[in-house]
Amino acid sequence: MGKLSGKVALVTGGGSGIGRATAVAFSREGAKVVVADVIVPGGEETVRMIKQSGGEAVFVKTDVSKASDVEALVNKAVSTYGRLDCAANNAGINGQTQSLTDCTEDNWDKVIGIDLKGVWLCMKYEIPQMLKHGGGAIVNTSSIAGLVVAGAAPYTSAKHGVVGLTKVAAAEYGTQGIRVNAVSPGVIHTPMTDPLLKEMPDVINMMKMATPMARIGQPEEIANTIVWLCTSEASFITGVVVPVDGGYVIW
Repeated sequence: MGKLSGKVALVTGGGSGIGRATAVAFSREGAKVVVADVIVPGGEETVRMIKQSGGEAVFVKTDVSKASDVEALVNKAVSTYGRLDCAANNAGINGQTQSLTDCTEDNWDKVIGIDLKGVWLCMKYEIPQMLKHGGGAIVNTSSIAGLVVAGAAPYTSAKHGVVGLTKVAAAEYGTQGIRVNAVSPGVIHTPMTDPLLKEMPDVINMMKMATPMARIGQPEEIANTIVWLCTSEASFITGVVVPVDGGYVIW
């Protein structure tokens, strides 16, 4: 019996990287998993991996910046499995790494739309369903850029916003059985960071040198933290932001 047996978990951005690792980790702990992603092949592959390991999962194509998509996603989770207990609101993009004044309006809107508005929309539709069954647990993916300046203007702004949203949601729904926390990953080896690793190796090496553990993290290290925050072992934890960054933000 896993720590989340009988539970239903939703993961956005579940088609690769941290999202895929989180979906697999939820399944390993016994949860039925709803995998959401805008990229169909990646999401379907995650579902295949879960089923191959004996788990239950379904894929829903979702653009988290669109309210209609997010509402349909949550409805699909409930119509398929009857409830929603856990959610990892993880979908996100880096956007273009331009200076503040060079940032285009389109780039700003796209990053904020996915990385910040998307988290708000997910909670907007997840929380009412969780309330129907006495509560639940939500973990939002921020970033070290949500705690320090570690990215371009729209990305840093969005990730700081996720921290604020997380605290507001935790405060508003704590008495109703819903816990809301966030993780702030450091530099993690994922498809999203691969271009940075290749294009800006000097910057990445500087960040590694500034990290007490002196290495890049793996998706599974974030996933394990997310899933733990959704278990009963974290039953008295809400409104916190957990840096999973090898110690980067110590400084």
